[in-house]
Amino acid sequence: MAEAIALVCSMPRLILFNKPFGVLSQFTGENGQATLADFIKQQGFYPAGRLDKDSEGLLLLTNDGKMQQRISDPKFNIGKTYLVQVDGTISDEALKNLETGVALKDGVSKPAAARKLSEPVWLWQRKPNIRYRKSIPTSWLELTIHEGRNRQVRHMTAAVGFPTLRLIRIAVGEWALNDLAPGNYLELEV
Repeated sequence: MAEAIALVCSMPRLILFNKPFGVLSQFTGENGQATLADFIKQQGFYPAGRLDKDSEGLLLLTNDGKMQQRISDPKFNIGKTYLVQVDGTISDEALKNLETGVALKDGVSKPAAARKLSEPVWLWQRKPNIRYRKSIPTSWLELTIHEGRNRQVRHMTAAVGFPTLRLIRIAVGEWALNDLAPGNYLELEV
């Protein structure tokens, strides 16, 4: 019986968390900063990768070190898919540049999958709202990368002339955000 309990306790688990805007991807912060501890009470889980404070969407957490490394280490080539709202009407040339690789300060990015799309009708309102300028349109794209450089998507869209206004990760490998509301999570056995 004790062996069965030990086996169940050691099973790898994964939390799919819809990280709201303004929340740090860590369990501690300073000066009342919102952190993962404000939403996730389970002990022994650690983020598998990062999602900066100004980004929203899917953050994976696990209780298994090997799984954490497999998800977050770029050598395992796990795709991360984002919805990106950019300043301006994105051009076909900019999309092609994103797909072939963009020169960044730390080297050329790996090729990405990029496509323009309409604003998702299911998308929640961000608080605070993004800045709105009547004279400058915005556009949306879906971007899948296989790296994990610091603020990479933001740097890539800026490098092709379309700064990111809103960034939402919707998938990491086989795991997707689906209809998980901001601030909510789903725990899975894997």
